Amino acid sequence: MPDVSHEAVAPGGRPRILFAISDTGGGHRSGAQAIAAAIEQQVGEAVETYIIDIFAHTGVPVVRNAPVVYDKLSTRWLPIYDILYRLTDGRRRIDALTGVVYLAAHRNILRVLEAVRPTLVVSVHPLLNRLVGNARRTYRLSFRFITVVTDLVSLHASWADPDAELCIVPTDEAFERMLRLGMPPGKLVRTGFPVHPKFAAYHRTRDEAQTILGLAPELFTVLVTSGGVGSGNMEQLVRNIHTAYPRIQLLAVTGRNSALRERLEKSGFGPNVHIFGFVTNMEELMAASDIVISKAGPGTLMEALVMRRPVIVTQAVGMQERGNIDFVLNHELGLFCPTIDRIVPVLAELMEPSTYAATVARLVDAVPRDGAMQIASILLEQLHLAPPVRRHRRFRLPSVRLLRPRAIVRRLRLPPVRGLMRWRRPSSGRRG
Repeated sequence: MPDVSHEAVAPGGRPRILFAISDTGGGHRSGAQAIAAAIEQQVGEAVETYIIDIFAHTGVPVVRNAPVVYDKLSTRWLPIYDILYRLTDGRRRIDALTGVVYLAAHRNILRVLEAVRPTLVVSVHPLLNRLVGNARRTYRLSFRFITVVTDLVSLHASWADPDAELCIVPTDEAFERMLRLGMPPGKLVRTGFPVHPKFAAYHRTRDEAQTILGLAPELFTVLVTSGGVGSGNMEQLVRNIHTAYPRIQLLAVTGRNSALRERLEKSGFGPNVHIFGFVTNMEELMAASDIVISKAGPGTLMEALVMRRPVIVTQAVGMQERGNIDFVLNHELGLFCPTIDRIVPVLAELMEPSTYAATVARLVDAVPRDGAMQIASILLEQLHLAPPVRRHRRFRLPSVRLLRPRAIVRRLRLPPVRGLMRWRRPSSGRRG
């Protein structure tokens, strides 16, 4: 997949879709990759796709290091993260915040857009929506703009961007939340979550997957994962389960946390505990498992549900994930383990034969399996639509209380950016 940082893209040729992401957690990139893979399956190389961390290109201190900041906020400083979430969870507040960032970053954002010259920009990160919309509006750039929501229930107000032509949401709960945030119903489309197509396409049975992985099919198997960075109390979680159920086969995925992997490998758990680092065959590991234990991140959670595996949710990282626990419990797709010492009774409850069978039965129609394919089809349709006609509008900060006087704010104008090319397409009608 091309990277804008290497070279500029020549004008003309195939239509281009730019996925605007930030690597704050792995879910935004994996969602974009899932949709890009679905597009490739549908039309091959007829469409170029670019996945770009926009924050990293802003050049704004702190913002350009958003992944590092997020890692610290979501682990060491979680209470501060939740406070920031609450303080910014409002339309006017997020308009003001992103407006200030845009003033410092607009030239670099424009350079990214000019380098790719997209036919369509798809934002899969809530804090990027207004940055992209402001750039398109200020410089009269000619592309369509769509947002794909990658949260399930607890949607931050920044997801609701009326400038977008379309907003794609993964659940009924997300649809209702967007309506309450003021998004017009005509701009909302409900699809499944953008899980990589390889999960729905995996066709081997549980026993076949176990044989490929060198496991023992006769043993009840539990997959424990806590995301790409291997965070959380996984070591104690694995230890508690293995102590209580030595005959359960445990698959522990530590992600990129090599120190955690090394500690687990030196723990001497025995042949029924299998330790993995960062993996690219999660669909196979889930197919080989009977239960998946994970934090409440939407990516891994929805992958398990697409594979029709009951889940035990261990924790929510930040307020945006707390609704995911409610999603699992309200739809009776698994259980919630609030503390590590509760994992043994919670696992025992879910393994009880009648509970397990009823949960598996509910999973059959719990969530769409083809979310990425649905989204890809919508995006491909959008490529045939003309961008909206836009009159020139100078960028203004929203009229909220700021430190600077209102009279000065109202006179604020962005300086012109010279020497950068514009790309244009017809302002009305459909393209062939």
